[in-house]
Amino acid sequence: MKSGFKKFILTGEFLFNKQVAIFLWFGLSITTIIQNLLDTEHRLNIYKIFKYSFIHTQQQTNLYSLYPKEYADVFLYGPTFSVLIAPFALLPDWLGAALWVLFNVSILYIAIRKLPIKEAYQNAILILCSHEMMNASSWLQFNAVIAACIILGFAYIQKGKEHIALLFIVFATITKIYGVVAFSFFFFSNRKMKFILWTFIWTCILFMLPIIIAPFSFLLQTYQDWIAALLHKTQKNVRLDIDNFFQDISVMGLIRRNINRAFDKDIIVLATAAILFCTKFTRYQYFKDLRYQLYFLCSVLLFVVIFSTGAESPTYIIAFPACCLWFVVQPPSKMANTFFVFCLIVTSFSYSDLLTKYSREFSMQHSLKALPCLALWLAIIYQIFTKQFLKIDLDNGLKARN
Repeated sequence: MKSGFKKFILTGEFLFNKQVAIFLWFGLSITTIIQNLLDTEHRLNIYKIFKYSFIHTQQQTNLYSLYPKEYADVFLYGPTFSVLIAPFALLPDWLGAALWVLFNVSILYIAIRKLPIKEAYQNAILILCSHEMMNASSWLQFNAVIAACIILGFAYIQKGKEHIALLFIVFATITKIYGVVAFSFFFFSNRKMKFILWTFIWTCILFMLPIIIAPFSFLLQTYQDWIAALLHKTQKNVRLDIDNFFQDISVMGLIRRNINRAFDKDIIVLATAAILFCTKFTRYQYFKDLRYQLYFLCSVLLFVVIFSTGAESPTYIIAFPACCLWFVVQPPSKMANTFFVFCLIVTSFSYSDLLTKYSREFSMQHSLKALPCLALWLAIIYQIFTKQFLKIDLDNGLKARN
């Protein structure tokens, strides 16, 4: 039995095991639920921000104002979010928060299972991402749902189900903006008119959805308040106050915290990134190639995080699945293995208790969590431009890796 277990670990078979994947994915996040419930005063603050978005919508009060008697910080998602959180907000805080975490964990699990790759690859992604999912769960954040929406949008376009795909893409856009980049999946659709039609339909429905709990006039004002709140938050994110190191874990943050503290030309970085992002479209002859599409998906998931000044540590549950997806489909090589270990340690582990307090503080102060993701994003662009994605063997890659 010991010999069998040793072989199971040393040969890497555990990395592709479904039972291990389910145990780590859900088990690690469930431990954070227990921690949150044992320290409700501090750990449930973010959940209360979400919960009160529903209450304030009902009361027709500004969703983006400060409410220090109810919670610290401010709400920053689109008004449609208040409908999503409603079923949880109606429950006692301890139960609502626990189910909220399970909802986030479950929907991203489903999304990864919908990826058009072998189950063994999916298991590996779940196992490798389980620590990052635990980190996101401990913050009770919403980012796992955004990641799931982008991945599900991609997966359902693969299946030719634009009517479902656009529900997820539009929802991610209308609640946190990030989903807007997923509209680039338009080029993978075989039914482009349906893609456009369902974009319009779901935008109208989701835009208007909050009127089931508040009048239309309040809804219009809330969208205006949301834009103002996002602009204010963007200005706040780039400040290098001693207590602001949780924000701006991005490429711009890397520049500000390591090269030039006074850097304020984010538009130059974003414009350059947009141009580089668009270079992938020069390989238009491969739009129908699944290998190209998987690389493209990885690029999208990374892009929305590393070029956002609002990126925090839990936001990387959107980006890190891209690191894992890229890794498991790579032709086996020491370089790929070494680079992924670098990603795992710096992006996933550096903000956790697995490393020292000094290393955690150093990573935070220098926005190092973004560094491996930036390197990978650039590498993917290079691999697409040089057609290296054509070397991927989605059918036999696991045999070579094992």
